Amino acid sequence: MLSGDIPPNQTIYIKNLNEKVKKDELKRSLYCLFSQYGRILDVVALKTPKLRGQAWVCFSEVTAASNAVRQMQNFPFYEKPMRIQYAKTKSDCIAKEEGSYVPREKKKKQEEKAERKRRADESQQSAAPNGTHSASNGGPTASFRQGPSAQEATAPNNILFIENLPHETTGRMLEMLFEQYPGFKEVRLIDAKPGIAFVDFEDEVQSSMAMQALNGFKITPLNPMNITFAKK
Repeated sequence: MLSGDIPPNQTIYIKNLNEKVKKDELKRSLYCLFSQYGRILDVVALKTPKLRGQAWVCFSEVTAASNAVRQMQNFPFYEKPMRIQYAKTKSDCIAKEEGSYVPREKKKKQEEKAERKRRADESQQSAAPNGTHSASNGGPTASFRQGPSAQEATAPNNILFIENLPHETTGRMLEMLFEQYPGFKEVRLIDAKPGIAFVDFEDEVQSSMAMQALNGFKITPLNPMNITFAKK
């Protein structure tokens, strides 16, 4: 590992990734897995022969990147342990590989402009009604609004009910989130009703720990998970 030779920065470099995973799925899964440590600005993964099995995740804060390096080192991701270190020169190598490299001063101005736009977009999203993006989702949106009252009415048990998932969510993406908590058993997606899932644990104490940690976790910026105990 050479991470000790590279100063901490906002971007982490990940290698030893499973090369059989499609690029779009890889990027979604990496975003899902690492966004628990902080706000992610970008996930870069290229399928050129030189860069297969590698990816870069850029966080908004150095502390988030540091926590990710420390806690996710050797995490089994698609059956291969990830090797993580801080990126060299904050992902300039990727920009050069894509032919989009710009001098640092110009790049800094572009990043500041993009950051202002992100903040403005997030302000608009937070001000928008809760169900705006998921209007076509019908059932999941309605049940998401009713989540807190449903949780009060259901006694704690070993099965969690997950709502407000984006339709492209896969079982493996949810497994990677929940299997880091003790007692995890399995994830069950409902094919007939996208947007919801059940997650089984050994007992209600372990399911409660996972719920407390992941309730509200954003798989995408507009999809905070709503987690309650399943009705039995």
